[in-house]
Amino acid sequence: MNAIAVHPEGWKPTRGYSSGMIAEGRTLHVAGQIGWNAEQRFERHDFVGQAAQALRNTVAVVEAAGGKAENIVRLNWYVTDKREYLAKQRELGEAYRAVMGRHFPAMTLLVVSGLAEDEALVEIEATAVLGSP
Repeated sequence: MNAIAVHPEGWKPTRGYSSGMIAEGRTLHVAGQIGWNAEQRFERHDFVGQAAQALRNTVAVVEAAGGKAENIVRLNWYVTDKREYLAKQRELGEAYRAVMGRHFPAMTLLVVSGLAEDEALVEIEATAVLGSP
């Protein structure tokens, strides 16, 4: 599966995401992933650590379906603290690239008052497009 980033002519370049993605194949919808491990335990209680784990969890689901990080065409981020998200941009970018490489799908960030798990600081849901079976 090859995804193609879409960016309208004349628009200022985006940083860390694509405005749109074109892909063809089977669609995988990944439920919101939070920053706990496979045993549903939080090893980290900081925003960047949880975001990195949530991304690893997301990629694990995609890999279980036969894909890889590059198959992800959309990420929706839910964060409980906008100030923390903005203050940790550099560290978050490093953690993101460690998991996702330089693959930047279409993304949305939503600030929420809380998540279902009280310890969770971030939740990430994804859409991936996989090749033919």
